[in-house]
Parts: sequence; structure tokens; C-alpha cells
Amino acid sequence: MIRRAVRHRMGMACAALGLVGVLFLAVIPTQAYLAQRRHHEELAAEVAALAATNQALGQRTAALDTDDEIERLARLHYQLVKPGEEAFVILPDGSPPVTSPPPPPPAPAEEQGWLSRAWARLSSIF
Repeated sequence: MIRRAVRHRMGMACAALGLVGVLFLAVIPTQAYLAQRRHHEELAAEVAALAATNQALGQRTAALDTDDEIERLARLHYQLVKPGEEAFVILPDGSPPVTSPPPPPPAPAEEQGWLSRAWARLSSIF
């Protein structure tokens, strides 16, 4: 009778250990697979964003290769003119620019006790 109870308990222990082993062999690879899948999706989204940026830059490069765009940028940034054209520069009037008054100086910090300083240092670490 006692041997039967011991065998029953040993069988239950082996079954439990086998179940834990099967779960261990099934759960960990599944978690790794799901993590890799999530990482793959993130990388695919990043590749799509980079492809869109690359396409936009390619279009910008194609636009910069045209004579009209080069002329527009030369006129805009370098104030270049064609032969026979006149360039005019409008200067600001002689009035001084309007500025806002400087901000008031910061209020002096109150003297803190050693306990407040220690708490501030500890809380800044975390």
C-alpha cells in the first residue's frame, strides 16, 4: 500500500516535471519567435520610411538638374541677374529695431537644509 502511494507520487512528480519541460521547450522558443517577428515588423517599417525618403530625395535631385531650378536658386540665394537686368536692394529705414526689455534676473534661491539637499541629490539619481 505504501509502495503504491510512493509510486503514485513519483509518477505525479515525473508527469509534472515532464509538463514543465514541455512548457519550457514550447514557451521560450515561442517568445523568441514573437520577439523576432516584432523586430522584423519594426525594421520593415523603417525600410519603408527610408524608401519614401530616398524617393523624395531622388525627385529633389531630378528637380535640381533642370536649368530653371538652378536659375531660381541662383536668383534667390545669390542675387544673381542675367545680363541686361538690374538688381535692386531695399534697405530698411533708419529707425532702430524694436526690442523687448531684458527679462528680470532670477530670484535668489532659498537656502535649503542638509536634509532637503540630500533628498534632492538622491531623487536626481533615480
